[in-house]
Amino acid sequence: MNYADYIADPARDCAIVVHRGVWRAAPENSLLAIERAISAGYDAVEIDVRCSSDGEFFLLHDDTLERTAGLAHEAEGLTLRQLSSFHLRDRDGGEANLMTGEKLPSLKDVFDLTRGRIFLHLDVKRREMIPGVIACARAMGVDRQVDFWGDLRTPEDLAWVRGSVSPEMVLFMAKTRLGATDADSQLDLLFQLNPLLCEIYFDSLDQLADRRALFEKAGIRLWVNTLDSVSCAGFTDTAALQDPAAIWGRLIDAGVSAIQTDEAEALRTYLETRQV
Repeated sequence: MNYADYIADPARDCAIVVHRGVWRAAPENSLLAIERAISAGYDAVEIDVRCSSDGEFFLLHDDTLERTAGLAHEAEGLTLRQLSSFHLRDRDGGEANLMTGEKLPSLKDVFDLTRGRIFLHLDVKRREMIPGVIACARAMGVDRQVDFWGDLRTPEDLAWVRGSVSPEMVLFMAKTRLGATDADSQLDLLFQLNPLLCEIYFDSLDQLADRRALFEKAGIRLWVNTLDSVSCAGFTDTAALQDPAAIWGRLIDAGVSAIQTDEAEALRTYLETRQV
């Protein structure tokens, strides 16, 4: 099954999207963290994509290598060969975590590892890189296994997606903010594009629940982050560990069908209790 078919499937459970791989058991954005997400049987893994000075794609969240590799280099100013030689600190990096045997991976390394095994949410750090990443995914035969993500705030954003992404027939996830002052305009653009998937932000769950019928009529599936740093209205992983039904359960009841989390195993355990 390709990614779009999986997202569209009305019979599936809420998708568990693992943030930067299983980083509590391996360096974030490493091949080992991704392999552990695959071995655990999660649905998708989020990774961060940047471009080296010689035009190759690699995995790294930050602008510099300081947190993850202990080096104060601007990562995109280095070649892939240089980048691939650097060892990664364990877990989420920083001085408190020891250096490991894992090295910074290229995107091609990741595609080789994940082909046919797990879906990938590609957080491409600069929009102008996306056509090149699409071309790389297609050349490696994984273009139906990945999604791309971006803002949809202006008519120019809509025109860019229609011109640069939609013709490629890859899964695109728009980002829409229901609590923004221009929320009505963002929703209008969303329904003009009518993507299969939308990452939704809100200031109160009512903003989401009140529009559930509109999203369902349009066939738009909803994705929410419960990561503590980018969550909405207190719907955090930390709160979910204390009361999963009050966080993950209420989101699912409001129409959310994909959750990105740092607490993937706890989310899976909760989803299993909902099925009983």
